[in-house]
Amino acid sequence: MSAVKTYSEQIIVYIKDAILTGKLHPGDKVNEVVVATELSISRAPVREALQMLVKEGLITSIPQRGKFITALTAKQIKDSYFTGGVLEGAAVASTIDKFTVQDFQKLEAVVGEMKKVADCGENGTSMAELDDRFHDILFSKNENELIGELARRSCQGISKFLLFRYWKKLFTLQGIYERHKMLLDVLLTKDCVAIEKTLREHYIESGDRMARYGVDVLEDEDA
Repeated sequence: MSAVKTYSEQIIVYIKDAILTGKLHPGDKVNEVVVATELSISRAPVREALQMLVKEGLITSIPQRGKFITALTAKQIKDSYFTGGVLEGAAVASTIDKFTVQDFQKLEAVVGEMKKVADCGENGTSMAELDDRFHDILFSKNENELIGELARRSCQGISKFLLFRYWKKLFTLQGIYERHKMLLDVLLTKDCVAIEKTLREHYIESGDRMARYGVDVLEDEDA
């Protein structure tokens, strides 16, 4: 049983890497036999891994047709970012009083690294990693597991992941730095209303820009 689980986890990493590198795109069919053959393993752990990814929302299972990398419409992308912003804004606003001097110093350090990346003109990979680190710190005081799970699933876990290759096209490196510097400045005020509003708007703007990469219409599952 443990071996099957280990294989399943490896397959999940393999498929996620294929999405990030562009080998698999939203709407592509994921064939159990092909994956099993490529990895030289049986189909059982592949089937289990795909079911786990269905639960995560990264794969869509269509009866009689198979499993596909999830494709999102422009509206779904906007909705997912709006939801993520609402949830993160509420989570951070309700826990901001728990942030210590050290927590703010961590945030300042991340923003400082963002400025270095922007000034050096590095590619967007480093900035994406810093963006994730920044928002992980914001969630570090949240003890409501449901809010954390839903927030990550809504935009970071699905939209941002599935459309990662477009992420660095949304804003310039300087723009990404400036947006997070603005967030930091608001966080330092500890003004709950301002924090919630600013985080919500931060995500809405990202969703509006990312929506251009959504599919026009999702195919009818019964087609």
